Amino acid sequence: MIHQSHRQRHSWLRCDLLLRLLATARRFTLLALVAFLFSVSVFADAPVISLWPEGVPDAQVGAPGEYIADDRVYNVQVPTLTLFAPPAGTANGLAAIICPGGGYGRLAISNEGNGMARWLNSLGVTCFVLKYRLKEYGHPAPLRDVLRAVRLVRSRAEEFGIDPTRVGVFGSSAGGHLAASAATLYAHADGKTGHPLDEIDARPTFVVLQYPVIVLEGPHVHAGSRRNLLGENPTPELVALLSPDRQVNAATPPAFLIHTAEDKSVPLENSLAYFAALRAAGVPAEMHLYEKGPHGFGLRRDLGPTSTWPERAEAWMRSHGWLE
Repeated sequence: MIHQSHRQRHSWLRCDLLLRLLATARRFTLLALVAFLFSVSVFADAPVISLWPEGVPDAQVGAPGEYIADDRVYNVQVPTLTLFAPPAGTANGLAAIICPGGGYGRLAISNEGNGMARWLNSLGVTCFVLKYRLKEYGHPAPLRDVLRAVRLVRSRAEEFGIDPTRVGVFGSSAGGHLAASAATLYAHADGKTGHPLDEIDARPTFVVLQYPVIVLEGPHVHAGSRRNLLGENPTPELVALLSPDRQVNAATPPAFLIHTAEDKSVPLENSLAYFAALRAAGVPAEMHLYEKGPHGFGLRRDLGPTSTWPERAEAWMRSHGWLE
């Protein structure tokens, strides 16, 4: 189902971003400028797929509508997938579900959503940017949204021209927490609604986590993400359940992690915790820790070695045969 209202909002966002970018173009490298312009130029025309055509679970009747501010999407009430197909004749069968960040309070769709999709499109990957529910719902709504996304994409694999055995989940910041939750809670009852699609395997083939939120207590917690997802006073059991490092086991899918020492919002100890858990469980994992780069750097090309992480991720995916 295509939602015209979403297209209209994205068209407005595209124009606003273009004006802002042109006003400050000197701060960007030429490569970053070209990539950004290309990504926003197509966003308004990308097909939007309803994630819950049968009705959003626990929908908040009469709630205020979704809106865009500061280039971010707020108050998601109708979760969707936005399809970004690679150029004709280049698709290799790999699918990626992309979870933008925003602390479970908003979604950085432009920076960590459609831009990421266009990079992956250049590798022949068919991408689906997930617009998932946020603090207005809290757990389990985001988990249900990401697992429904995996199930829906797999159920329509022939239509999308993808291999159902090759569906990765990419996530940045709180979106990285959601991707890691998909990797560890893919069969959990909280991620199901009783719909027939629940029978489809929701385990991602792999996950790519960029400066992810992982730990939900202790000195390295991102307090805003925890509060928005779990509320002010979650039970210890809920905190443990939604801490991906504490839910890893031998069946957890492989992971690729990126983080920087300069990250002041989500300390790199979050990635260290998840990597350590994967290693202890014998799960294949690769992690790249960089010196430079603030939180939310996405695909910036002006950060020296940090800006090479997409090449490292591509090499990792090729080494596993997912980009064949």
